[in-house]
This record gives sequence, C-alpha cells and structure tokens, in this order.
Amino acid sequence: MDLNLLRALDALLQENSVTRAAERLGTSPAAVSRTLARLRRAAGDPLLVRAGQGLVPTPRALELREEVAELLRGCDNLLRPGAGFDPAHLERTFTVQAGDAVLVRVAGPLTERIRAEAPGVDVVFLPEAMEGGPALRQGVVDVEVGVLGQLDPEVRTRPLVTVTVVGVARSGHPLFEGRITARRFAAADHIGVSRRGRRHGPIDTALADRGLRRRVAVVVPSHTGAMLLARDSDLVTLGPSDWLPRTFEALGLRTFPIPLELPPLELGMAWHPRNSADPGQRWFRTHLAAAVRQA
Repeated sequence: MDLNLLRALDALLQENSVTRAAERLGTSPAAVSRTLARLRRAAGDPLLVRAGQGLVPTPRALELREEVAELLRGCDNLLRPGAGFDPAHLERTFTVQAGDAVLVRVAGPLTERIRAEAPGVDVVFLPEAMEGGPALRQGVVDVEVGVLGQLDPEVRTRPLVTVTVVGVARSGHPLFEGRITARRFAAADHIGVSRRGRRHGPIDTALADRGLRRRVAVVVPSHTGAMLLARDSDLVTLGPSDWLPRTFEALGLRTFPIPLELPPLELGMAWHPRNSADPGQRWFRTHLAAAVRQA
C-alpha cells in the first residue's frame, strides 16, 4: 500500500474530520475525501461514518488506529539517524590509531567513560604505523587521533586540543644548573622521536634561524622510549606540556620551556565519511574527543 495512504488514514483516524485531516496533511478537503474513498475500498469498511455534523470511527477503524500510528512511527524511525540507538546494548569493537603519548593519557579516561555507558564495547589501539596510508578508507581503523598528517581527501577531521611542546630531561641534568638559553639547549645532545627515523623538524628550523644547530644523538620510535632513555642519561627529549605530569614525576624527569618560538601541536581526530552518520561511531567519537580534552 502507498505509504501516503497510511499517513492520510492516520490523520483521519486521529482527527475524525476530513477538514482537520486536510489541515494536518497540508492538502485540500476534496483531496482527503478522495483518499478516504480509496481507503474505504481497500479496507472493505466505511472507516468513518456520518453522525450528525461530524464523523465517527467504525469498530474496524478503532482497531486500526493504534496499529497504523505505530506502523508510521516505525517507518519514520527507519531512516532517522541514530533511531533506536542505545549504547547500553551495543556490542562492538572500535579501533583507534594513536601515538603512545596520546594512548597513555587518553586510554584510561576513555575506557572509564565507555564502560560506564556501554559495557559491551571494546577498544583496540593501534600504533601510528599506518599513518598516511589508506587505513581509514579501508576500514582497518575507525578513528585516528593525534597530529594529523597526510590524509585521503575525503576523510573528515575535527580539531580537539592545542598542546605546547616542552623540553624533558632528568631532574639532575646539567641544563637545570642555569638559565636555559637557546644556545645551551642546542648544545645538549638530543633524543629524536620518529617512527621513520627522522632526525630533523621544526626545532632544527628554529635553531637554524638563530645560527644554531643541535645534535640528535639517538632516534627512537616512541615517546615512552624517549622518556625512559632521558631518565637514564644526559640526553634531552621533547614532550607535550602538562600532558603526563605524573609520569614525568614518577620517572624523575623535569620539563622546561623551550627557548625558541615554536608553533603548538594541534591534536585532532579523523574518520572516514562512511561512518559520519553511524550512531555507534558518532557516540564513540564524542567520548573519544571528550577524553582527549579531559587529558
């Protein structure tokens, strides 16, 4: 049956009036009268009969009233974004690509938020090994979080927080014996953090503008490795300001402002547009963004 006929039937059964049903449907009384005639033929019942100046429903119409209304609600909900979504009954695994510095700070708050609303949801964190590749497009990764690099053109992004970069060294490092100038900072041996073995970045550009150059003595693939190495040596590394204060303290590390003009790090979130309207992933992205901001 034409869905428009059911909408007209619902209006007629709710209003018991051709005129009021026409107003509700945004059409003319004559058109509703013609529709009522079609409905009567289809149902094999008059549905609404004259009683004085008005119309009253037949027993068959009374039987249909709630059934038709429920059917239309179901049809409306079918295409409504997030219709019927309840995280409490969600059983799903979401995959997040993130660096270890983000993982260490965000995984705890995110897990706490997720388990409170959706105990059936699991989260898998993957390293940044697939960064710059088609992981989001291929569906291998649901969401990428961190400093967003080269992404496929259709990928959606959302900025989350801005983080200042600071220097990190062991508490007894000779750097802390005096004012940390750009020259003293450059003179220290450094730990680079790069999955691809890169030794130079914005720090080196800013130093070069001052006629200075640093030595990157060691390159490691993770911030965790860099912090552990800095704890046990006189090497200096970099880290996000106010991001891991307890970790720095527990490892015997101190942070210091870098004596250079450096742009802050922009942390964002990326996902493929095929998941933009998915209620489960929208719910997950909301909690992930909140966990990053909380950090």
